[in-house]
Amino acid sequence: MNKLLWVFVFLVSFKHYSQASDFKYIDFEKADAVAKQLEGASLENLPILVHRLTSNLDTDVEKFRAIYIWVCSNIDNDYGNHLLNLKKRRKFKNDSVALYNWNAQFKKKALKNLIKYKKTICTGYAYLLQELSSLAGLNCKMIHGYGRTVSSNIGELSIPNHSWNAVELNGKWYLSDPTWASGYFNIDESAFERQYNNGYFLSSPDLFVKSHYPLDPEWILTKNSISIGDFLRGPLVYGNTFKYGVIPLDPVKMSTKISVDEELIFKYYIPRKKVQDTIVMNINGSDKEINRHSFYNETDQILTYSYTFRRKGVFDVHLKLNDDVVSTHIIKVQKIK
Repeated sequence: MNKLLWVFVFLVSFKHYSQASDFKYIDFEKADAVAKQLEGASLENLPILVHRLTSNLDTDVEKFRAIYIWVCSNIDNDYGNHLLNLKKRRKFKNDSVALYNWNAQFKKKALKNLIKYKKTICTGYAYLLQELSSLAGLNCKMIHGYGRTVSSNIGELSIPNHSWNAVELNGKWYLSDPTWASGYFNIDESAFERQYNNGYFLSSPDLFVKSHYPLDPEWILTKNSISIGDFLRGPLVYGNTFKYGVIPLDPVKMSTKISVDEELIFKYYIPRKKVQDTIVMNINGSDKEINRHSFYNETDQILTYSYTFRRKGVFDVHLKLNDDVVSTHIIKVQKIK
C-alpha cells in the first residue's frame, strides 16, 4: 500500500474510535462548577451565556463540557410535545407538503418554548448544544436518526425519531446525547425528572450505535461498518448501559434460537473500574451471580459467561450490575429435531 494512503487510512481509523477516555487526563471539576454556578441563566442572549460558561476554561473539551452540562442541567424534556410531534410526523409521512408545513409550525413553537420556558424535545437539545458550541468556536453538528428504546426500533424501523450531536475535539469526532443524558419522563408523576447520566458524554461509538443510528451512516464512527439491520436486531441497551459503559458483544442479535442442552456464550465489555460491582445474569427472573474472577479478562476487559439451557421455552436474559439492567437478550430454546 502507498505510504501516504496507509497514513490516511490509519488517521481515519484513529478518528473513528473516539470516546471520553481520550480525555482521562482532564479534570472536568472546574467546567462542571462553572455550569453549576450559572444554573438558571437566561437563554435570551446566547453569546453572553457562552462567554460566561467558557471564558475561564483552557481547553476545547472543557468548554464543550461546561456547555453540555449546562444544557443537560437546565433544559427540561417536553415529553408531551415530543409525542405530538411523532404523531403528526407519522400522519404526514407520505404527504411532503403537509409534513413541511407541520415542521415549520412546530419549529416556531418549539423555539419559543425553549427560550421562554427552557422546555424542548430532542431536536431542541441538539440545536441548543450546537449553537452554544459554535459560539464558543467549536465544530458541533446536529445528527438526526433513529433512537432505539424498549418501545421503538425493535426489529422494525420506525420514522426518524431522535437527534443528538457530534463534536470535533483535537481533530477527532465524538458523539454525545444531551437529551437522554438530562433525565427521564416519569409517566406515573406526569413530570420530567432531571437525572444526569454521564455515559452519554463523549460516548464510545461501539456502545452509542446500539441505541442511535444516524440517517447519514458517516456519523456512526465505529471501526467496523454497522448496518441498519444490525442496529434493529441487536441486543437491547438502556440508560444504565451507558452509565456503566458496558457493551454487549455476543450474541450479536437480541433474539437467538438454540437447541435444548446447547451451550450459549455471552460476552460483554465491562470497564475494569466497574467489574468490581455485583454482576448478575438474570434468566426469566432468576438471578445467577457471576464469579467475575473466573470469567473476566483483565487485558481486554471482556466478561465471558456460558450457560446451557436444559429445557425448551423462551428466556429473557438480562445482564445486571448492582441490580440495574444493562442489556437484554431473548433466547428461544427448541427441542433437538
